[in-house]
Amino acid sequence: MISTRQIARVGRLLTGSRSLATVSDSPLDKKVEMTNWEKGHYINYKKMSENLAIVRSRLNKPLTYAEKILYSHLDDPHGQEIERGKSYLKLRPDRVACQDATAQMAILQFMSAGMPSVATPTTVHCDHLIEAQVGGEKDLARAQQINKEVYDFLSSSCAKYDIGFWKPGSGIIHQIVLENYAFPGGLMIGTDSHTPNAGGLGMAAIGVGGADAVDVMANLPWELKAPKVIGVRLTGELSGWTSPKDVILKVAGILTVKGGTGAIIEYHGPGVSSLSSTGMGTICNMGAEIGATTSLFPFNDRMYDYLAATKRKEIGDFARVYAKELHEDDGAEYDELIEINLSELEPHINGPFTPDLATPISQFKEAVDANKWPEELKVGLIGSCTNSSYEDMSRAASIARDALNHGVKAKSTFTVTPGSEQIRATIERDGQLQTLEEFGGMVLANACGPCIGQWDRRDVKKGEPNSIISSYNRNFTGRNDANPATHAFVTSPDLVVAMTLAGTLKFNPLTDTLKDKDGNDFLLSPPQGDGLPASGYDPGRDTYQAPPADRESINVAVSPSSDRLQILSPFKAWDGNDALDIPILIKAQGKTTTDHISMAGPWLKYRGHLDNISNNMLIGAVNAANGEANNVQNFATGEFDAVPATARDYKKRGVKWVVIGDWNYGEGSSREHAALEPRHLGGLAIITRSFARIHETNLKKQGMLPLTFSDPADYDKINPDDKVDLLCTELAVGKPITLRVHPKDGKTWEAKLSHTFNESQIEWFKDGSALNTMAKAHQS
Repeated sequence: MISTRQIARVGRLLTGSRSLATVSDSPLDKKVEMTNWEKGHYINYKKMSENLAIVRSRLNKPLTYAEKILYSHLDDPHGQEIERGKSYLKLRPDRVACQDATAQMAILQFMSAGMPSVATPTTVHCDHLIEAQVGGEKDLARAQQINKEVYDFLSSSCAKYDIGFWKPGSGIIHQIVLENYAFPGGLMIGTDSHTPNAGGLGMAAIGVGGADAVDVMANLPWELKAPKVIGVRLTGELSGWTSPKDVILKVAGILTVKGGTGAIIEYHGPGVSSLSSTGMGTICNMGAEIGATTSLFPFNDRMYDYLAATKRKEIGDFARVYAKELHEDDGAEYDELIEINLSELEPHINGPFTPDLATPISQFKEAVDANKWPEELKVGLIGSCTNSSYEDMSRAASIARDALNHGVKAKSTFTVTPGSEQIRATIERDGQLQTLEEFGGMVLANACGPCIGQWDRRDVKKGEPNSIISSYNRNFTGRNDANPATHAFVTSPDLVVAMTLAGTLKFNPLTDTLKDKDGNDFLLSPPQGDGLPASGYDPGRDTYQAPPADRESINVAVSPSSDRLQILSPFKAWDGNDALDIPILIKAQGKTTTDHISMAGPWLKYRGHLDNISNNMLIGAVNAANGEANNVQNFATGEFDAVPATARDYKKRGVKWVVIGDWNYGEGSSREHAALEPRHLGGLAIITRSFARIHETNLKKQGMLPLTFSDPADYDKINPDDKVDLLCTELAVGKPITLRVHPKDGKTWEAKLSHTFNESQIEWFKDGSALNTMAKAHQS
């Protein structure tokens, strides 16, 4: 095959001029900036195309869109081993994004690498540390005061290391990324599990821990086990009360919280064109709840329209040039295929306590009665990174206006969280915000707020059973308000508004009537809303800080006496020996999410101080020995104490320990503190039936051993008070290692433990952490 380069060279030899086609004449050579906020960072469709051509010649088969993006970003397309579900791909992402809670630790780790600036375009977004209490402006002002030390650290370190900084009040990271940084065919990693939101613009955006982000910031290739690809084929068209949120609520019910683990969810089919770009973002965002590596949609005209509306038409035009590679090939094969007819899809409500318990609205009333869920609806909440687009807010406001026209308002407490300053300013200008406030809504800050537990809720006492409903993505026990008795349900903003109006979970707006101010029955009209604002977006207040031209003089100070920030000390390298006769710190029973391992809410303020935040390690996990949380027996003293206190005592005695866990251990947020804390407090291994992807990688990065029972039934055989020998010297690629179990009363027995370590990851364990391996490489 003759390449473009060869044709151009022949042309020059024959004519003695450059008048014929040359490499630089390729349409993909155009210089198009990745974003309006940076200079010199270009979309490199040319390089992607070249990489893809190399891989195509090797594989000789049709590719899914997910594969195209990953393979076009390979560090070594010629030599990379490529097998779905098995190979470890070394990739070069286009961008890195961090939210403020995870950015602290990521930047502290990056600082220890000793580099002058990030090697890959990076941004930090202040959205996690603002607590919802009395309303947006006052809550923001209070957060700026309380978190001043952290914000000053992030602002100065971003300026020092050439990182874009979005100040408090800018909005939620995933909305800012969609509005300003996502582009079709790109690859991005973000230190938050809902990074896949950018799939609404055809980008493979993947949630990672901070240590992964540091690798890419430091110009190392990023490693990802080649995902399988689950196809979701959409046909038909949404209408009435059914919204994009219902697509992912349905998929979550099909696949469950672990069904997408190790896979990318790829949406395709004729139904895709009926969805707005932000609606696609909603679907991709909540793919995190099924454990998916990421989710994405193929590039189409709706994405082009969104790019144009957000002042990125040039990117849309460039994507159209590369469009043949921005969707799946004909004949591409999926590891699993799900088909959904949008015309037949019902609105869904998922929960409580887990985001995959999916119930169609037509069956929900019966489910409330059958399960004895609290019928009264205490609070309805719309917004979040999942559902706070202009379309979402417009549809919600249309329902509220319909109610107001009938003389009625919200019966339940109602909150509104704009996803970004741009959305807030635009819906204020266009009137939706006023309508939602008239309806009874309290407008919260442009931040995560109650979605991640940043909610000073005072209308119910802790332990009081009650129901809330939100347009959020996640509803694990206690996540929103720290009350384990709160039944949290997840649905579309449309149903949230309707049910808040009725004040009960047993209201179906498709069939049930309400009473107007005069006592007459009326049926709510189906929601209506524009996907994009007719008058364009209003950017609102300027909340972006660009890195200065002169970064040399900037100092990043961390006070030694700070209780919010702490310079990291390297973890110790492995001593080369097997671990003999060590205790089980806790045998965790049932669902153990990263919220159970390292809670958010009030603990968020310690995200930059490893020792302080370690006081929340595993305090939410249920001890299989007694059915209680945060109450374990110290094998050395016989006393019962909190999990972190017991771990600290073992560490003081020089005793390593392990944790035993159940299925899908570590699901939920990308929270790398859930891996840092056990490492800091002397843990050696986490042994489970299975892991969620991000948490397993996070543990490896910190020099811990994430291991799974080769026979899952061995979880049931092991007792919380057993001692164990872990034969670490057996650690080798593709081979199990032995766990020798010494029961308190009974005969010693052995279990085989599986793992997914490759050669380079084994070096992380031996060196004590991936960061230690990186530092060692820099020194040599």
